[in-house]
Amino acid sequence: MAEGHERHDHDEGFHGHEEGGSASVWGLVFSGAALAVGLIMSFILGPSIFSNILLLASMVVSGYSIVVSGVKSLLHGKVSIDLLITVAAVGASLIGHLEEGVAVVLLFNLAERLENYAGEKARHAIEELVQLRPEVAVVRRNGVEVDVPVGEVMPGEVFVLRPGARVPLDGEVSDGESSVDQSAITGESVPVAKAIGDDVYAGTINVDGFIAVRATTMAEESTLSRILHLVEEAEESKSPTEAYVDRFSRWYTPAVIAAALIVATVPPLLLGQPLIDWVYRSMVMLVVACPCALAISTPVAMVSAIASASKNGVLVKGSIHIEELSRAKVVAFDKTGTLTRGELEVSEVRGAEPNEVLRCAAALEAKSEHPIGEAIVERAQKENVAGGEPTGFKTYPGRGVQAQLGENTICVGNPRLFAELGIANGGTLKPEDAGKTVILVAKDQAIIGSLTLTDKVRPEASAAIAALKARGLRVEMLTGDNEETAREIAGRLGVDGYRAGLLPEEKVAAVDSLRSLGGVVMVGDGVNDAPALAKADVGIAMGAMGSDVALETADIALMQDRLDRVPYAVDLSRATMRRIRENITLSVVVKLGVALLALPGFVTLWIAVAVGDMGLSLVVILNALRLSRIRPERA
Repeated sequence: MAEGHERHDHDEGFHGHEEGGSASVWGLVFSGAALAVGLIMSFILGPSIFSNILLLASMVVSGYSIVVSGVKSLLHGKVSIDLLITVAAVGASLIGHLEEGVAVVLLFNLAERLENYAGEKARHAIEELVQLRPEVAVVRRNGVEVDVPVGEVMPGEVFVLRPGARVPLDGEVSDGESSVDQSAITGESVPVAKAIGDDVYAGTINVDGFIAVRATTMAEESTLSRILHLVEEAEESKSPTEAYVDRFSRWYTPAVIAAALIVATVPPLLLGQPLIDWVYRSMVMLVVACPCALAISTPVAMVSAIASASKNGVLVKGSIHIEELSRAKVVAFDKTGTLTRGELEVSEVRGAEPNEVLRCAAALEAKSEHPIGEAIVERAQKENVAGGEPTGFKTYPGRGVQAQLGENTICVGNPRLFAELGIANGGTLKPEDAGKTVILVAKDQAIIGSLTLTDKVRPEASAAIAALKARGLRVEMLTGDNEETAREIAGRLGVDGYRAGLLPEEKVAAVDSLRSLGGVVMVGDGVNDAPALAKADVGIAMGAMGSDVALETADIALMQDRLDRVPYAVDLSRATMRRIRENITLSVVVKLGVALLALPGFVTLWIAVAVGDMGLSLVVILNALRLSRIRPERA
């Protein structure tokens, strides 16, 4: 819990209970036993000095810390919950309801203990992140493996990982192969294969191989440390709803005390009613009015949501972003690197003999480092098509290549090259090829077919977009690519609209114009989309694991390249705001109902605490903890 408060440190107008202020567990046990024995003695033998001593002992043990905390807050000019409980308990005792005064402080202390226990469950995911950081690393120094405190390992040093070892620092594999469980950081349950040159991240687990890793960061600069720092900051930030509750607290408690004074004095003075009865009812009102459940209704839900999101690979950098996301009406996606992988693939091979077309193209592109050539070779390998050994290469930069393959002259290139070489391509290009990259293949000056290449679309993109649309959100695509390519990708994915040929500053303008439809969420790769991410109501960065830019620019960072986390984040944000509304409504209705029943004397002090404070607070917390059940839908 935050320093200085045992309750959730939300506002000192509501809370004054200091760290360690509530009675110990053994103190509660003693108080409960003393209260039970005292009540039994009073019931069997009638009230006596012995039963009263037991009741007073119970009150002192369980109520001492409450009185001290309440008085301290009053001396600082603040009216806390502890002061309200103190006034109610002492007042009840003075008017002859000693056993109820004891019950008030005992039940309030029990509520504190149970509330703290339940509230800590929402922060458990953050504690798990802290526990992910190993204290030592096995480092190779002077040819010997030595245990070194993680904080003393310098970038460039090599540490070794055996099966089952947790990665102490971010680094790059320098030797060996293994699978690494990254679920603690990304939420992805399937271990990821790692080989020489691959990155590994602090807090992940080496599964089944021996690898050596060259450290790339200090311990405090690792991905895990940055995530932990950002999540802790997120817990401290406040959403507009929380800020409203804070403002509400400034006048709520004084108003309650004023109302209790009116109830205690007006009926006896003006209507001749019994003073003791109305003082007792005013004590009940004070207890019922304790705003515990109302005060924690928002922060406990936000903390639960942020912690749950981090366990599922979604880093939310503040509760305000959860509230903004819940109100969003439009989700705008960048194309390259977000909806697509930014990598070409051969989507179609045309010709009377497709395998021959692919064989000829792959043979000439076998040694190419151009993305088009690499995509053609990858398709040939996937189809198990062997290319052969061409000779007599003639390269046409930016257009294609020509070579001798066996007894035939093969030409592979774009339509512009074929036009230059006078090779007719009539009927080869189709209207649907607009926006795609088409590579023609000719054998001895006659076209034998073509290959169509497109940007690789993320496999989960269509499902994620459909999921967002099913949730009532409009989905737009913003891209710097040309009109034809944008139209083709937009049609494949089923977005509601697209805008092509946008420069970074034009993406910012596009986001601004979409605001006419409602709140805008921008999803991008966190680097070239940084201005648009900053302009949107909520910026979501893809694949932020290990990326400083993504972690710094976005409001929400997806720790891996999975678009299914976007509808998950929307679901979580909406569920969080529903829980908050439920909690606030329940708190107000229950407290108002109990207060109204207290006026005619239908509610006793101990019932007011058990139902209106302790019970209601627990219901609010447990309702918020249900957010951890929300999981991403697998595409």
